[in-house]
Amino acid sequence: MPRPILATVHTQALRHNLERARQAAGGDAKVWAVVKANAYGHGIERAFEGLRGADGFALLDLAEAERLRALDWRGPILLLEGVFEARDLELCSRLNLWHAVHSSEQIDWLAAHKTHQPHRVFLKLNSGMNRLGFQPEAFRAAWARLNALPQVDEIGFMTHFSDADGARGIAHQVAAFEAVTRDLPGERSLCNSAATLRHASTPLAADGQPLTLAADWVRAGIMVYGGAPDHPERTAADWGLMPAMTLASRLIGVQDLTPGDTVGYGSAFVANRAMKVGVVACGYADGYPRHASGSTATGGIGGPVLVDGVRTTLLGRVSMDMLAVDLTPVLAAGRNAGLGAEVVLWGRSASGAVLSADEVAQAAGTISYELTCGVAQRVPFVVD
Repeated sequence: MPRPILATVHTQALRHNLERARQAAGGDAKVWAVVKANAYGHGIERAFEGLRGADGFALLDLAEAERLRALDWRGPILLLEGVFEARDLELCSRLNLWHAVHSSEQIDWLAAHKTHQPHRVFLKLNSGMNRLGFQPEAFRAAWARLNALPQVDEIGFMTHFSDADGARGIAHQVAAFEAVTRDLPGERSLCNSAATLRHASTPLAADGQPLTLAADWVRAGIMVYGGAPDHPERTAADWGLMPAMTLASRLIGVQDLTPGDTVGYGSAFVANRAMKVGVVACGYADGYPRHASGSTATGGIGGPVLVDGVRTTLLGRVSMDMLAVDLTPVLAAGRNAGLGAEVVLWGRSASGAVLSADEVAQAAGTISYELTCGVAQRVPFVVD
């Protein structure tokens, strides 16, 4: 039989989370389902059925855009970073791709591009994130150049928030955006997942002037995959989100420890009593974060895990192909703690218990995005 590790993509959870994005956005806002990084590791083809109710798809790579068109998606596709060289515009014309414009070079390429079909673009403002986009003082000149080009059809406007998930918030960036776009025609796209959940329905004010998010389009990324963008302040359950991926395996071994016995490389965990330890077919070569391991600082106790639906913890270091778990809570609950017992590394167990990827990521000092994007190629996937 194959090694007992499996990742499952949950179609209904994707549909549910997409609807939550619509509810949070409110009004007549349209939703981009962000499927960059192969749909955050879920797989574009695997996630497509659950996300096809979106108004459009947003991504980075031309190859991923081609995959969406091959799935017979005929709606909008937006390249969030725009094109990377002039010849990319040929594929934009052929596949009818919308694309961000964040640099003067991209405008130069458009001006030289020969096309029968004018392009839809989103002009990007650097409102304080300081990654991509035109500075406020250069933004209107960039718009004027684009607006004069026969190669360009409609011009939308976008920016990206640096602190939508934190205390600083977004008012300062919305104010910068409003100042340079207020009288310009075109659709707006401001909100990522954090802003959609935390701010889309909240009135904002800066310098005594009311502000609106003008959310013609919201960009729903991590939230459609069931991750909370502001964990641990708010959990996925707090936001009414469901995990779209379950990474599960099984117990392949059970060890009986006596006081003084150790577990794993480096002997980080030392038993202080008689106990049972389960060995799970999952390790860092499967994409499970090694930093979720127990360390000497934590007494060898690591991140959370579900065994037969019962929450317990890792013991000792995560190794390449295996990790160890404490079976004490499982036995106390009268559940299966023997060979073949279900182990959920993150996601939903057969019993309905949920362990969010956010919690596992927190134990590893990272974010859930990295976990789902990092599931290794050797892990088989199924869709339910």
